[in-house]
Amino acid sequence: MTPVQAIISKELRSYFVSPILYVVAGVFLLTFGFLAYLYIVFTGAQAVQLMQMQGSAPINLNDLVFRNLFTSMRFVLLLILPILTMRLLAEERKLRTFEFLMTAPVRIWDIVVGKFMGAYLVFIGMLLMTTLVPLTLALFSDFDWHPVLTGYLGLTLLGGFFLAVGLFASSITENQIVAAFTSFGLLLMCWLLAGLGSLLGDTPAGHVVSYLSFMEHFDHLVRGLIDTKDLLYYISGTVLMLFLAHRIVDAARWK
Repeated sequence: MTPVQAIISKELRSYFVSPILYVVAGVFLLTFGFLAYLYIVFTGAQAVQLMQMQGSAPINLNDLVFRNLFTSMRFVLLLILPILTMRLLAEERKLRTFEFLMTAPVRIWDIVVGKFMGAYLVFIGMLLMTTLVPLTLALFSDFDWHPVLTGYLGLTLLGGFFLAVGLFASSITENQIVAAFTSFGLLLMCWLLAGLGSLLGDTPAGHVVSYLSFMEHFDHLVRGLIDTKDLLYYISGTVLMLFLAHRIVDAARWK
C-alpha cells in the first residue's frame, strides 16, 4: 500500500466513525431529493395546465427539472462541503498529531493528496446515490441524458474545487469552526465575483473577473456545454488550492 493509499484509508475510517459524515450526507441527500420532488411536481402542474389550455404538453424536463436542480445544489455544496473538510488538517493540529504526521516517512504531497482524496471519495459516494433520481424518472418520462451527465460532471468538478478550498482553509488553523467559516467565506467571495463581473460589463476587466468565479463555468456544464476553458478552470483551481495547502503544511514543518 502506497503512502497516499494509507492516508486515504485512514481518512475514510475517520469519516465513517464520525457523526459528521452521516449528518452531512443526510442533509445533502434529503435536500437533493426534496428539491427534485418540488421541481417534478411543479413541472407536472405546468404539464396539466398546458394540456387544459392547448391540448398538448411539450414539457422539457432538462430545463424545468435537472437544470434547476443542479443550479440549486451548488449553493447546498457551498454550505455543507466546508463542514466535510474542516477537520482534515485542523484536527491534526488540535490533537497534537500533526508533529507525528510531519515526522512520518511520507511526503507532504502524499499527506495533502491523501486527505483530499479521502474527502473527495466520500463526496463522490454521496453524489452517486443521487443518481437514483434521474434513473427513476427515466422509467416514467423521456429526457436528454447529455445535459444530465454534464450536470453531474459539473457537480463533480465543483465539489472537487470546494473540497480543495476547504483543505486549504483547514491547513491554516487548528480550530475546525474557524476552518469551516474561512472556507465558506473564500467560496462566497468567489461566488460574488460573478456579480462584480456583471457590473463591469463587457470589458476586459469584466471578462477576467467573471472567469475567476465558478458560476459561469458551472452554468455552461449544466446547460450541456463542455468547454476546455471550463474544465481547465476547475482543474487548475483545485490544483492551486492543493498547492497552497502544501506550502502551508510544509512551512509548519520547519517551525
